[in-house]
Amino acid sequence: MIATARTSTNPNDFALVAMLGLLGLRIFEATGASIGDRVAGPMLCNQVGGRMDRHAATRRLKHLAAAAGVRMSRMHSHMLRHTFVTTMLDTGVPLRDAQIAGRYADPRTTMRYDRARTNRDRHPHYIFAAFMASGT
Repeated sequence: MIATARTSTNPNDFALVAMLGLLGLRIFEATGASIGDRVAGPMLCNQVGGRMDRHAATRRLKHLAAAAGVRMSRMHSHMLRHTFVTTMLDTGVPLRDAQIAGRYADPRTTMRYDRARTNRDRHPHYIFAAFMASGT
């Protein structure tokens, strides 16, 4: 989807996908973002130049998903946030760091994204047993 967004003629598409999928922002955080200190205004704009709302952002994402060949019946913005956190955990980012990056208050929320939690190599008992077996 990011490649499709990058080549899109709509300048908001890449920014939207990057904010949701690469920064892990929630849809309301992305649509509420402003440009910054020197230039005022919304970062994501609708067709008339106003602030893009979450409904318009969701429509853009569905359009991008279809253009990218993503065939899902219920494509929604949270899937990109889910991918952000899941990918971090899959690549070995510690749970606490993923929790901070995802801005979750409770680590149990972050743990729901951890697909590898059933991997015995990461289970605390196996890690402890390996440590004890190493003789150190």
